[in-house]
Amino acid sequence: MMLVTFGTNVFNRPFNRVVGYVIVPFEQGIAKAGEWLSNRSDELVQIRTLLAENSALKEQVASLTEENTLLQQDKYELNELRGLLELDEEYGDYNKIGARIISRDSGNWYSSFVIDKGSNDGLADDMNVIAGGGLVGRITSVGPNWSRVTSIISDNSNVSGMTLATGDNLIVSGDLQLMAQGVISFSKLVDSQDAVVEGDKVVTSDISDKYLPNILIGYISTINKDTNNLTKSGYLTPVVDFEHLSEVLVITDKKQQIPSGGNTDGK
Repeated sequence: MMLVTFGTNVFNRPFNRVVGYVIVPFEQGIAKAGEWLSNRSDELVQIRTLLAENSALKEQVASLTEENTLLQQDKYELNELRGLLELDEEYGDYNKIGARIISRDSGNWYSSFVIDKGSNDGLADDMNVIAGGGLVGRITSVGPNWSRVTSIISDNSNVSGMTLATGDNLIVSGDLQLMAQGVISFSKLVDSQDAVVEGDKVVTSDISDKYLPNILIGYISTINKDTNNLTKSGYLTPVVDFEHLSEVLVITDKKQQIPSGGNTDGK
């Protein structure tokens, strides 16, 4: 059969038919299968590439998110530091030192908190603390590298204040329950001329034995005449945001102590 095949063309046509009917479709099937496998292989390569790119993008997103968070934090701290710088310039007659709040009492408000500076930094009891445009409170206890600050919104706090426009004296009292409405109370305002109006600034008074004079406390929001018809009381809005504090300035100058027989209101 081999010799006949090589020597003649007897089997050419039959074999051509066999090839045409059997081999060619078989080859076409193999070609299609090979093409399908090649496409699947390419798709697997693309999937692996996409998975790698997706993983890289996730890492990039995580990195950018962290970077954005840090930038937002830096922006917040920068704005706060700018505010402290403006406050430092506003009360430029006083010597001051910056401090960071490291802990606070439970609750929504910074009624009492601890800062990271103490006696090693020259701090002492009754030094006034300011932030956010005005008076925060005063130091009530000191350690070597920490100090506790009691703010003016604390329930046991009383500050001798006065209206900036008229110079009339009053007492500002802390009240944590009222702070839920964003205000604290004042009392014993003598305003016989009815000159004090809502929106007037209230600052620390010259007669206070704990607080330096003319530090902004807040703005009068409500005025009521007392039943004795001699004094007035009401509410004021503190200038400091006592819900968000992180940096403060401590005024290292202390109010000159009043000799015995002078004002002893402890405010």
